[in-house]
Amino acid sequence: MLSLQDHSSRLCDGLSRREVLRVGGLTALGLSLPALLNARASAAPKATGHAKNCIVLFLMGGPPQHSTWDPKPDAPAEIRGEFGPIDTNVPGVRISSLLPKLARQADKLCILRAVSTGDNAHSSSGYQMLTGVPHTPLNVENANPGAPNDWPTLGAVVRRLRGDRGGLPAAVRLPMHIFNTDSSVWPGQDAGFLGRASDPWLFRCEPASANFQIPEFTLSADVPLERLTGRRDLLQEFDRALANVSAGPMGRYDCSTSQAFNLLGSPQARAAFDLNREPPALRDRYGRHNFGQSCLLARRLIEAGVGLVHVNWFRGANEPADNPCWDSHVNESERLKTALCPPADQAIAGLLADLEDRGLLQETLVLCISEFGRTPRMNPRGGRDHWGHVFSAALAGGGIKGGQVYGSSDKQGGHPREGKVTAQDLTATVLHCLGFDPHAEYRDPQGRPLVASRGEVLRAIL
Repeated sequence: MLSLQDHSSRLCDGLSRREVLRVGGLTALGLSLPALLNARASAAPKATGHAKNCIVLFLMGGPPQHSTWDPKPDAPAEIRGEFGPIDTNVPGVRISSLLPKLARQADKLCILRAVSTGDNAHSSSGYQMLTGVPHTPLNVENANPGAPNDWPTLGAVVRRLRGDRGGLPAAVRLPMHIFNTDSSVWPGQDAGFLGRASDPWLFRCEPASANFQIPEFTLSADVPLERLTGRRDLLQEFDRALANVSAGPMGRYDCSTSQAFNLLGSPQARAAFDLNREPPALRDRYGRHNFGQSCLLARRLIEAGVGLVHVNWFRGANEPADNPCWDSHVNESERLKTALCPPADQAIAGLLADLEDRGLLQETLVLCISEFGRTPRMNPRGGRDHWGHVFSAALAGGGIKGGQVYGSSDKQGGHPREGKVTAQDLTATVLHCLGFDPHAEYRDPQGRPLVASRGEVLRAIL
């Protein structure tokens, strides 16, 4: 099911516009989407850059660097883990044997082996990786959104700088937001103090499910376009009747309504969400799991005009409580070889190959990150614990030079040795690749000047 953040204005009686429509029966007429949309953010001019688009793959939970991008075959067993390295198609570059498909795509990859947040808590370190700004304070587990930790997520900055186009938002998140163990939401996933009009849209969905579709973007059989036009006219009448309540919010709602009708009435916009249009063999290439199909959906949205698509590792209802997603505190080896690395390897390699086959890789920056890594030494339960001092990330396409490793960790994979990369540097590099000046100023809704990124562009990897 699709769920966009509903931040509609509230009327003088305390009801939101969405609630008014629901009471009035209009949502039952297939008009639930307009109440969920935000007004278009103003766009700054975009400079020419190598990348037109960006896909962010967020491996929630923290993959172990030792068993993914930064194997340590000469370290003791309790550090190196069960899995050794394999050669890639780039001489001298080796990655974990758990990633054989990505090993054959290494000529497209730039592997960063000295990323660091210095934060060992999921939500606060995640906030830093998502926004490029350290959480205040560090090491706060189950942190929630709110000042002073309300800097905008990268997608919100892109949406603010680029602006929406073609009836679709400039930034989208899927298939689920990131949440803490207590089900509260991580900070750093929305527009923060930029305002709700810059929020990336959130699509809650399970794209690997049978007959996957997004109901809000699908006209029912009894609603031809002619009837949809009539309902638009009815809603316009409703807007005029309420215009004396609050002119400003009504105007913003009119913009959202128009955007919604454009989506519902546009075969191209609706087709972007229809995975059944893809050949079965290509869907198999990505993997018939939620992460793989989310990556495929991200490619389709990029083709449809979305500027940045953020794909989170799916956290399903049946995830084990003691090691959900990549948070492998217990029995790491078994989780890695059965539940984690095979779908990640398949989906990411499938995405890179598909983008290259379509001639899209050089204009699409792919960024694979997480909130942190894992401790150098295995714990007594056969797992690894939280570790923000050093971990790995990978980039491809969009102006990034492939076939290289940047930075290194020490012999135990516990601290940076050289080429340390901060979350701020990653944010600056992404903005630069997308053609934005990462140090450019923009203004928040109160008119205060802000700098897009506090980091430095990693020019050595471009």
